[in-house]
Amino acid sequence: MIIKNKIIKRLFVVAAAIFAISVFCTWQNNAITTTLIDYSNAKIPEEFNGFRVVHISDLHNKQFGQNQEPLLKKIHAVSPDIIVVTGDLIDRRKYDLDTAMVFINGAMKIAPVYYVSGNHEAWSGDYKNICEKLLSSGVQILDDTKATLFKGKGKIEILGLSDPDFLTSSYMDGTNSSKLKEQLERLSDDAVFQILLCHRPELFDIYVSENIDLIFSGHAHGGQVRIPFIGALVAPDQGLLPKYTSGAYTKNQSTMIVSRGLGNSIIPIRIFNRPEIVVVTLRSE
Repeated sequence: MIIKNKIIKRLFVVAAAIFAISVFCTWQNNAITTTLIDYSNAKIPEEFNGFRVVHISDLHNKQFGQNQEPLLKKIHAVSPDIIVVTGDLIDRRKYDLDTAMVFINGAMKIAPVYYVSGNHEAWSGDYKNICEKLLSSGVQILDDTKATLFKGKGKIEILGLSDPDFLTSSYMDGTNSSKLKEQLERLSDDAVFQILLCHRPELFDIYVSENIDLIFSGHAHGGQVRIPFIGALVAPDQGLLPKYTSGAYTKNQSTMIVSRGLGNSIIPIRIFNRPEIVVVTLRSE
């Protein structure tokens, strides 16, 4: 009888542990957090002081409730002037453009949306159709081009770079950044405050070499698993203990803000790494 009671207690403890872990993982993968960042730069025109940018990355077809309402409500709550999307809106392994467009159509009702491709769009085999859908919804696609925003007499530029994996077929091929470098040299202008959208944080030194002021990036998924007091565990194209995974990084006059993203791809869970909306408020000095 005593042995039987011990077995029951152990089974109860194991079941409770499994339940607790399941609840924790569900929360980690679905409870969206909003990160607020103030960014100051003397090049920002006075007219753009207080201009608010919401940064979305790596949705990977993830669904947050019915019609993405929890995600869209959080974006609406911060009253953005624009929304920028830095790639991997879809996932090539569980491709679902309709789900991606539910988010896009909802976001367009909140603020103008600017978008650049990620490696999953590059490898989807359906990028032409993705672009057609985005354009029909009013999204401004900035692959290897730029847009100018005006407020009164002030202006800023938003640049975008096509993901380099349009030149490769898998992670095994590495990254061919030759075209990306050429396009950035063509688009950069140190006389104007410039925001760059590019999926790849590991290419930060290239952005720095062109004196880009503010860069929005994703791709790293926050390192997928974040170890307390240590940081990110692994990220694509950066390997173990990656350098650029979350938050702001500054070098010379360039600051790169990396989103932890919202969805998952190969690795289906996040640990100490909740899905993230980044909100950046521009401040003129």
